[in-house]
Amino acid sequence: MDMDKRTLIAIILSIIVLVGYQYFFVKPVPPKPVKEQAKAAQPEEKRQEAAKPVPVIPLMPAVPSGEKEIKVETDLYSAVFSSAGGTIKKWELKKYKDKDGMAVVLQKGQGVIPAMSIGSKNDFNLSKVNFSVSGKDINLDKNTKTGSVVFEYAAPEYSVRRTYTLYYDSYKFDLKDEVTGFPEYWITAGADFGIHDRKDESAHLGPVILKDADRIELDAKKLKEAKSYQDGLKWIAQEDKYFFAAVVPVTRMDEAKAWKVQDASIVAFKGKPGVNDFIVYAGPKEHDKLKELNLGLEHIIDFGFFSIISRPLFWLLKKFYAVAGNYGWAIILLTIITRIPFIPLINKSQQSMKKMQDIQPKMAEIKEKYKKDPQKMQKETMELYKKYKVNPLGGCLPMLLQIPVFFALYKILSIAIELRGAPFMLWVTDLSAKDPYYVLPIVMGITMVIQQKMTPSTADPKQQKIMMLMPVIFTFMFLNFASGLVLYWLINNIFGIIQQFYVNRKMAREQHS
Repeated sequence: MDMDKRTLIAIILSIIVLVGYQYFFVKPVPPKPVKEQAKAAQPEEKRQEAAKPVPVIPLMPAVPSGEKEIKVETDLYSAVFSSAGGTIKKWELKKYKDKDGMAVVLQKGQGVIPAMSIGSKNDFNLSKVNFSVSGKDINLDKNTKTGSVVFEYAAPEYSVRRTYTLYYDSYKFDLKDEVTGFPEYWITAGADFGIHDRKDESAHLGPVILKDADRIELDAKKLKEAKSYQDGLKWIAQEDKYFFAAVVPVTRMDEAKAWKVQDASIVAFKGKPGVNDFIVYAGPKEHDKLKELNLGLEHIIDFGFFSIISRPLFWLLKKFYAVAGNYGWAIILLTIITRIPFIPLINKSQQSMKKMQDIQPKMAEIKEKYKKDPQKMQKETMELYKKYKVNPLGGCLPMLLQIPVFFALYKILSIAIELRGAPFMLWVTDLSAKDPYYVLPIVMGITMVIQQKMTPSTADPKQQKIMMLMPVIFTFMFLNFASGLVLYWLINNIFGIIQQFYVNRKMAREQHS
């Protein structure tokens, strides 16, 4: 394989690194369904099947007269509990800000958490009734570490007592449901939970079930009929990119079910009469703190296909942050560390490329001499490679090995809440967002041009023009990438330039000696 082919392979691999993300990790936005056309196109038996009643947990339960609210304040969150359904109608995080600089509100009264529905035929629904509640607003701090809110509902044949126990220093709380008179009941993590940009398809939005060690994502757009899950059920949740609400059963749950309500999807556990205990979490996806809870909630963070690389890199990134106190510098340190193992391989690759450039006249002679004998040409070319110790694939291997690292870092920078709103310096105020002035992508493109000028090449003028398009293509592709990822690629390029400079000088000295 000659230098021209290797150049083209390098181009293709570079594009795969960037474009591959769009194919494998970004979920395409499906076209909006035309409900009436779809309904008319269905066969009669399909329409009858779709018309069959299914358990429904309403997204916006009617607020009955006499509704009473209990407000809970802690250093971490502000919550409003409602007697309407015995649920939480507002959940606001004090430590996190939205794009308008206001405290993040994860629950706004729509899709209350955790809601209850009674009976498989949905003939009685606790989300619609008004519970009795006693007590007053609660303020939790170091002096008052826990507090409880109790809701009760009683009828001649049914009774429900729901107790919330909250803690001043945690996003989790305990939930106990004491149910009598019902054959079964459903408890859900709510719907339309969190703050999210529905145009952002880089992360899953909606219900999740953890079944054994499998994370099952559910999508309202694809959930055409109810799905049931049994055995190994760990928790159910509603998530957005950085936050989630989860219901973790302490009492064994034999079934979880997901079904669509309006334009949202619901996931719920089926409980039994008697006492049902749960742990509920509503807050950020902070990996270390979730792991400390020992509930398996850290699995809500999906590091993707290259998780075996992402997890240690994420751990290392946080260690560097602990030292540097800035995630921008932590990314730079991580870039250096991840490049070190490739230094010998890249050196050999660059030396090989330099030697390939030097033997081009001899390769041209072989091509001309044996142009009518391809087999002889191939044999003589391989002998030439062997004589001058040239590896024709040496330039491709380092790039191939770095692709998993790139995707792993991309995933970390895309989903890690630790980088949400994390500043670097000057105009870069959020490493998880794009550079607002596009300075980093442009500088990165310039470094790619410098690398090309320094890298030995035997390409003809047409191929050189193709190569010159690479920095332009990459610059435009990186314009909307997280600035933290652009920073990683920029620093990687700078070290590549330094390394190429060293190799070129070393080869020049060897030629003159």
